[in-house]
Amino acid sequence: MNLLLIYLLYYLNIGMNKSSECSPVALFVYNRLSNLIKTIDALKLNELSAKTDLFIFSDGPKEVSTDLEAVKLVRDYIKNISGFRSVNLKLNPINKGLARSIVDGVTEVLEEYETIIVLEDDLVVDKAFLQFMNEALDKYVLDERVMSISGYIYPTSFRHLESSTFFLNYADCFGWGTWRRGWKYFEWDARTLYQKLKEKKLMNRFNFDFSYPYSLMLRKQFTPKSTSWAVRWYGAGVLNDKLTLFPCRSLVNHIGFEGGSHFKMASWLAGFMSSELLGSPIAVDNIEVKENAEARGLYRKYLFALTILMLINKLKTIFNFKK
Repeated sequence: MNLLLIYLLYYLNIGMNKSSECSPVALFVYNRLSNLIKTIDALKLNELSAKTDLFIFSDGPKEVSTDLEAVKLVRDYIKNISGFRSVNLKLNPINKGLARSIVDGVTEVLEEYETIIVLEDDLVVDKAFLQFMNEALDKYVLDERVMSISGYIYPTSFRHLESSTFFLNYADCFGWGTWRRGWKYFEWDARTLYQKLKEKKLMNRFNFDFSYPYSLMLRKQFTPKSTSWAVRWYGAGVLNDKLTLFPCRSLVNHIGFEGGSHFKMASWLAGFMSSELLGSPIAVDNIEVKENAEARGLYRKYLFALTILMLINKLKTIFNFKK
């Protein structure tokens, strides 16, 4: 009876997105106009774009002359974007940095809406992206075990799995969505998060079974100039034993590894993490809400290989520098 009442209240508009049938999209931009144009063009190919409220958060320029002009070009462009239910511009007068910009922006949108889809200005989405994200957000809206939905998946083979989607105790940052109830778990204080993970003996799980040094990444966020919100988001999911739904093939391609705010790495990494977009829908199947052990094993192997390649690349850089 209680569950029936919850559903009834939800569909009577308690918990429905404000003035929109589709989840709003928050797009975070800075100074890369060419990438941003690709992001917008791809997003507009989605049939649901015309029913989607788009919020664009433009971070202010750093105190560098080249950034001033680049940010101006981006802002001139976003003032003329169309093709969405509404386009809402949020122009930061100062440079917050990517981490603070995303955290503040997501929090702001979720004060008005129950759900959100988050993109950055170097992500190209499949034309089936919005359909998948909205269906998944709607399907698991009342399931507290699920913290987020990811549109991105690392380019390793998940297609032989029995269903078109799977769950992991892992949260990704390249084209994702959540609910107001999910975002409440986010912990900005990296020290507090680190200590709680340590106290609960979750460091091994947080490091994805020793396959990637996420704990080291989190420790780097102890300083005031910390730059990663994503490792905090992932850590919050591990700490609270929450799941993320993933598609078996990626609906997002990352095009901005060189010069982006997330990473400044060689082109080999871009190739290692890029995804082919096929343009066909992915069904949100009825699956058991628990972590897929086989998928976790595949992810672990991929992350371990990524760690080794990054270490080799770092050693090469040091060696070449000494030469």
